[in-house]
Amino acid sequence: MIPPKPASRPGKPSLWRFLRDFRQDILSAQSDRLYRAWMAEFRAPFIRSFTCNDPRLIDLILKQRPMDFPKSPRMAAGLQPLLGNSSFISNGATWQHQRRIIDQAFEGGRLRESFAAMWDAAQSGVARLAPLADGADLDIEPLTSHIAADVIFRTLFSIPIEDRIAAGVFQSFREHQDAQPMVNLGGLLPLPRWARLHSRRTRTSARRIRDLIRQLVAERAALIAQGQAPADLATRIMTTTDPQTGAVFTAAEMVDEVATFFLAGHETGASALAWALYLLAEHPDWQDRLAEEARRNLIPDFAAIKALPLSRAVFREALRLYPPVAMTVRQCAHAETLRDRKAAKGAQLVLSPWHLHRHERLWDNPDGFDPDRWQTENGKACMRDAYIPFSAGARACPGAGFAMIEGPLLLSTLVLAYRLEPGPERPVPIMRLTLRGKNGIHLRLSKR
Repeated sequence: MIPPKPASRPGKPSLWRFLRDFRQDILSAQSDRLYRAWMAEFRAPFIRSFTCNDPRLIDLILKQRPMDFPKSPRMAAGLQPLLGNSSFISNGATWQHQRRIIDQAFEGGRLRESFAAMWDAAQSGVARLAPLADGADLDIEPLTSHIAADVIFRTLFSIPIEDRIAAGVFQSFREHQDAQPMVNLGGLLPLPRWARLHSRRTRTSARRIRDLIRQLVAERAALIAQGQAPADLATRIMTTTDPQTGAVFTAAEMVDEVATFFLAGHETGASALAWALYLLAEHPDWQDRLAEEARRNLIPDFAAIKALPLSRAVFREALRLYPPVAMTVRQCAHAETLRDRKAAKGAQLVLSPWHLHRHERLWDNPDGFDPDRWQTENGKACMRDAYIPFSAGARACPGAGFAMIEGPLLLSTLVLAYRLEPGPERPVPIMRLTLRGKNGIHLRLSKR
């Protein structure tokens, strides 16, 4: 059975039809030829963009010359109310300063220090699901969001999701996701900054989130000043200095970054976990294999992660089929020639993990669920050249290693405790802040 996939748009629409469809669903507004094309140009009044699927182009943009292809300020249009000028959307010297600090906080050896908090969040999540594991239909997305939020708050601020402020941020994020897509029309049209309007709901939910985060940052700053702060991610980030300038993040900068960690860590993790659980529900053979692996190897020790290769393969396959950030946009800082086509300065370059990960000229069985693919020559080549769930190069997500520990751990913990079956209706992927089910992702849970 082919996993759920939205219908693509055949042919080329008028500009106004495209804009209308884009507002309703970014994925199904795209042409079906993007699953076969190496590059596609979209040209209309006020718009000129190139969707880049050629692995050589992606390597050029993300790895070889990333400073010549900064993140598009139009992409930032939909995210600035929430993220300010954080490292997720900033460019140039500001971004370099931010990453010099953040990368130190996520150094490989430091991930071990977060494992205990992840384990506690996973066990809390299993307990929270117990009353719902009666075989009735339920939307798993709010539940994976809750677990992923718990992971973020425990690892970042050493507080559980039940904390008053943590619970407030979590609820406000749910409202913000429904109000604001990852890419809005400001990401397409060359509107001046003042004209990139946001709904009142978007502005209100973003302001509420940032006010709550501001409280957490202020409280942590006070504990750091008193020498009483826990040695968690927030403390590490707030006390790490830029090796070039000696500066630390200001309180305002830290609010931007915490909002980003919540978006990049909670929203993306929740999306990937929900889709992974659904894929296992549709493939009970793989579900049983993961449950047995977890029964043998899952222990509250960081070393257990290496003993969960099947869970890692399933989670990696879920990220391929349902990349949480399904599209992103870069911009040409200078005039370029891309596959013999002229791209003017300011041209928008769309990088679409959604299409790249399902590209018919790259992947064997591109739409199929096959966690064993990562052991094949085709799978290994594509993972190297055509797999970017965390982006790649200098701007790759600094939390990629964190996610590849958290995801398999949560997946194994939940499958060990519960048997999963698909709900009555298959989910339809739709791109909001992250890739979600249009009407949720419905499963039936029962205790093993």
